Amino acid sequence: MQGVVSVSQGRLKGVWRGDHWSFSGIPYARPPLGELRWRAPQPAPKWAEIRDASAFGPIAPQSAGTAGVISPADPAASEEQSEDCLSLNVWTRVLPDEPAVAGGRPVMVYIHGGGFTSGSGSVFLYRGGDLVRNGNVVVVTINYRLGALGFLAHRALAGPDGSAGNWGLHDQVAALRWVRDNIAVFGGDPANVTVFGESAGAFSIAALLGAPASTGLFRRAVLQSGAPHVHTLEEAERATERLATVLELPSCERGSFERVPASELVAATEELGRRRPDPGALPLPFLPVVDGNFLPRHPLDAVAGGSGAGVDLLVGTNRDELTLYGLGNPELLALDEDGVTRWVQHALPGVPPRGVVEAYRLARQARSEPVGPSDVWVAAGSDIVFRWPSLQLAAAHGATGARAYVYLFEWESPAFGGILGSCHALELPFVFGAVERPVVQMFAGSGPEVERLSAEMQRAWLSFAAAGDPAHEGIGPWRPWDPVTRTTMIFGGHTRSVDAPRNEELGVLEEHRPLVIRHPQ
Repeated sequence: MQGVVSVSQGRLKGVWRGDHWSFSGIPYARPPLGELRWRAPQPAPKWAEIRDASAFGPIAPQSAGTAGVISPADPAASEEQSEDCLSLNVWTRVLPDEPAVAGGRPVMVYIHGGGFTSGSGSVFLYRGGDLVRNGNVVVVTINYRLGALGFLAHRALAGPDGSAGNWGLHDQVAALRWVRDNIAVFGGDPANVTVFGESAGAFSIAALLGAPASTGLFRRAVLQSGAPHVHTLEEAERATERLATVLELPSCERGSFERVPASELVAATEELGRRRPDPGALPLPFLPVVDGNFLPRHPLDAVAGGSGAGVDLLVGTNRDELTLYGLGNPELLALDEDGVTRWVQHALPGVPPRGVVEAYRLARQARSEPVGPSDVWVAAGSDIVFRWPSLQLAAAHGATGARAYVYLFEWESPAFGGILGSCHALELPFVFGAVERPVVQMFAGSGPEVERLSAEMQRAWLSFAAAGDPAHEGIGPWRPWDPVTRTTMIFGGHTRSVDAPRNEELGVLEEHRPLVIRHPQ
């Protein structure tokens, strides 16, 4: 029967979209309900009849404020929320008559962002049709557990295998194993898998690079606006204890948390986010945790020790990441000189904050850029939270002999009078080819230059997925990054390769945060 494939659990019926097939809502693990809450995912059950794969599966429980904007103007997206959310979606141009064990098309698996508390694989920006049409790849997007259900970490929750957190990362590994075992029937090559993700999705990939469980599951990795930010187990346990206080639970024992409905966990997580301990903290209640089991040590240390051997890496950030956060919290964009200094002091403990602020002011002044407090806060904060940690990852990876490529995104959004600049998440519609949508054009702009930039970025990602080198004739040569030349591809109004762009101010960070950091074991 046309459009029917056989995967490990049974047969699936896909949908023909005019020039490609899509298969949606495919379970890759057993629903993490009841005693499987805060446990590693189990194999998905089998089914006897042909399963319809025309609709997306439920999304992970999250706040109504984020779920409501999952897919604007997109009635096809699922906004039903359920703890039974472990599903994935596949897009492919052609279904093979006889699936090959190897030699199929490159596979691109996208891990969505959303601060580990929101998002899904059915967001309209992440549809794989344009990528499979232009690059002859197979695209997969996934759902994984979010918020407290995905990242609550405490030794009191540890399972028989010793895992004490990272449940959402366990889900991602389970999804990648499903891809390894089944993607050939969709025409994909299980030996040529690229994981790519943005924000929390890229944070996740940084953690996966240091996780033994993910070894061999992907050949290449793209981190967009993400870095190896993690909690120690002690930090994660303090967050769990604060959540227990918000919920008025008597303890952090498993039994106490098991009785809490998912909706109450979501509401308590929102409240926990509002009670951040200091203004310089990442606005994330939960992060991957170095639990000594799934993640034995800090990802930077693991990568420096060769945990990413054999993986090609592409990392990059947007020039003005923090303007998007300032839009959501106007007090940040209204910081005065003392406020910016205090923010840096909290964000970089032990580093003289005034020296950092002054270095950024002088560097911007030399380039004839605005030097008001909010301008300095955006520039310094974008580097502190995103760009410098990304370069540390590239340096640690490259030092092992592996290839790492670096980009900097500088296209500016026309929205809100241009105050966003090159903000967080702005590159997403360019990579996925969604710039023709009117709702996207309000954010990203429109016209030939937008279309040109989208084609350049999409071809770079596709070239990287195919062979590990993002260069193509549209942008020219792209040398791997190293700590001396720091070759970086600038994506923007004039895409070009530049050595050490916007490097002057990074010296003050490097003085206190070396490119390769050794973290306590």
